[in-house]
Amino acid sequence: MQWEVVIGFETHAQLKTNSKIFSGSSIQFGAEANTQASPVDLALPGVLPVMNKGAVEKAIQFGLAVGALVAPESIFARKNYFYPDLPKGYQISQFEIPVVQGGFVPCVFEKDGKTEFRNIELTRAHLEEDAGKSTHGAAQGMTGIDLNRAGTPLLEIVTEPVMRSAAEAVGYAKALHSLVTWLDICDGNMQEGSFRCDANVSVRPVGQKEFGTRCEIKNLNSFRFLEEAINIEVRRQIDLIEDGGKVIQETRLYDPDKKETRSMRSKEDSMDYRYFPDPDLPPLKISREWVEQVRATMPELPSAMRQRFIEQLGLPEYDATILTQSKGMATYFEAVVTAAGAAQAKPAANWMMGDVSATLNREGLDINAIPVTSAQLAVLLQRIADGTISNKIAKEVFTAMWQAPSDDANLADQVIEAKGLKQISDVGALEKIIDEVMAANQQSVDEYRAGKEKAFNSLVGQAMKATKGKGNPAQVNELLKKKLAG
Repeated sequence: MQWEVVIGFETHAQLKTNSKIFSGSSIQFGAEANTQASPVDLALPGVLPVMNKGAVEKAIQFGLAVGALVAPESIFARKNYFYPDLPKGYQISQFEIPVVQGGFVPCVFEKDGKTEFRNIELTRAHLEEDAGKSTHGAAQGMTGIDLNRAGTPLLEIVTEPVMRSAAEAVGYAKALHSLVTWLDICDGNMQEGSFRCDANVSVRPVGQKEFGTRCEIKNLNSFRFLEEAINIEVRRQIDLIEDGGKVIQETRLYDPDKKETRSMRSKEDSMDYRYFPDPDLPPLKISREWVEQVRATMPELPSAMRQRFIEQLGLPEYDATILTQSKGMATYFEAVVTAAGAAQAKPAANWMMGDVSATLNREGLDINAIPVTSAQLAVLLQRIADGTISNKIAKEVFTAMWQAPSDDANLADQVIEAKGLKQISDVGALEKIIDEVMAANQQSVDEYRAGKEKAFNSLVGQAMKATKGKGNPAQVNELLKKKLAG
């Protein structure tokens, strides 16, 4: 039997505010346990929540960025359940009328060796407070409760169940992560829990319309673990069904050491939470004027920048999409083009998507930590364009620049001079080398003159080898053809 995977996402993005969503307590990470919990966070009798305006404005920014409806009026509700790290016995969240409704997130992912583009539809994004944290093993046989995190503002972003592979899900998660950090509404730190992904995974026979029973994989804190966990859970569910068993709706955790998902608790439905409007909080009203004020403060969005790269710089859609997946990458690329000139936009894009990205990945670095400055890369591109060095030699220069960083914008020129890498463009010198190559490879000369085109490439290779890679490739080709025709 062939199976289809169905994946939906719930992502909790911690909002970059100075204080909690309903109190004035700090949300700074790493403070001593229970030092950032006010009477409101502790749910002491007689206290009342007060809405954090900054959290609302960040939700508005997100709604505008994904093309969603920012609700003119939304409702806060009490989501009832009890864990030790939730002192009130309920979480303040939004249920029937969330602040952000609909929208989509464009993403890129690999499928069957090809790059795919897809808009992932969102159901909603709603504001809520975070719970505290249970610390197991704080003392022998005991669990400690840290309420510093209780009340931290979250934006929970929920997709439709439209993803059909782990690769697509990771593409979406990366795109969402890039968007919230681009907007600067969330720092995106997955290790600290600022960006937490929950994947709802189910399988069904190909062609079946009804969804299968879903399991939620909770708190995946890296994109690698996210992909691993989904693929492992899919295999578990298929094996279970094919062996005659049934998938149980539940919440599961991923163990990266054992490469398995394991049951955490049964998964509740919305009715189990007994939602009802919070009597302590009035409806959240957002005027059109407020929305426009927020819009005016927002940075250029990835979609707008992508279109600008296509229209003003002449980049293909693929290049523009890849370069705007990360704000850091887009900013660096623009700085290179500004320094090198608009004519170098396409070569700059090729380098960004090629050697720059490959080296960053190999070194495990973010673009913000790149040792080669945008001004230095711009000079390197100019030296390729003016014929000082070839593309092949430029890769050697780039590696040297990476390994021995400097603040000098002309680092590329220094490396070229120090290593003697200037391209040989002197016609007389190249003709002499070509004459020697033809004399030493008479068989290839005869084969080319007999109509074998491949022999020409062999002779070019020998000529470039003789110049130690420093011969101007275009000139070598032109001069060789002239001499072979003579």
